[in-house]
Amino acid sequence: MKSKKTIQPPSPNTEPYEIRRLVKMKIYFYKTILGKIGIVEDCGSITNLYFENDTTPKNIEICETEIIKKAGIQLNNYLAGKLKKFSLPLNPQGTEFMKKVWEALCHVEYGKTASYKDIAIAAGNPKAARAVGMANGRNPIPIFIPCHRIIASSGELGGYSSGIELKKKLLALEKR
Repeated sequence: MKSKKTIQPPSPNTEPYEIRRLVKMKIYFYKTILGKIGIVEDCGSITNLYFENDTTPKNIEICETEIIKKAGIQLNNYLAGKLKKFSLPLNPQGTEFMKKVWEALCHVEYGKTASYKDIAIAAGNPKAARAVGMANGRNPIPIFIPCHRIIASSGELGGYSSGIELKKKLLALEKR
């Protein structure tokens, strides 16, 4: 995510957002070293990433759009150790606080880690480390929004919505 661009809500439309989403959302699946990964695009932005065992939306078109293809190439380059920073339009859906957290996560550099408290401070609420953990766990675009880089202040890994083993793999990949 480019540092100057903030995560924006979808533009207003006469249709309710959920109805519009079902019509325009597209997903495509890629085989990676982590298993099958589905990338979702809605209205020109990446909105979700699904790992192999995740439940994907039912009413979504399977289609490799240009933006999904770009995301797939960047994902594979990242997993091969050739890419350290993504440059994709991201539009995750969540509360304003979640979006501040996810924006802060994007500023944690490749190969580095930050604590939940560090992210709470960056998101403008220094006492919200637990809320940061909740937002981190609800990140709909893992890897592209690098929630795996967030650890406890004690140095322990903490949790990961797709399993601690995957978090360990991603951190190890960035350390090599």
